[in-house]
Amino acid sequence: MTCKGICIRHKAQKPLGTGRYSTGQKRCQICELFLRWDGFWCPCCGYRLRTRPRNLKLKNKLRTRKEIEKRKLSAGNEQSPIQVANLSYYKDTEKLVIF
Repeated sequence: MTCKGICIRHKAQKPLGTGRYSTGQKRCQICELFLRWDGFWCPCCGYRLRTRPRNLKLKNKLRTRKEIEKRKLSAGNEQSPIQVANLSYYKDTEKLVIF
């Protein structure tokens, strides 16, 4: 398992303001690069790609970012009580009417 130079085509740029792992980048320990690759294995050397940081502080930082994103998505999907109160269902016409 050695680097064959194929991974350079998939080299990822460092994102501004966020971490590499939170943007979906993966790291190959053999090639010593961060890659934009969908698979679990390096296309160059065949070594397993890291998808999470090893450092405890960075692991916690990634975990909190994921929780914040999850809360934002769940808050966007929930309807406010005003929106729910304005919905009416008529059984005779079997249609949902929004006022």
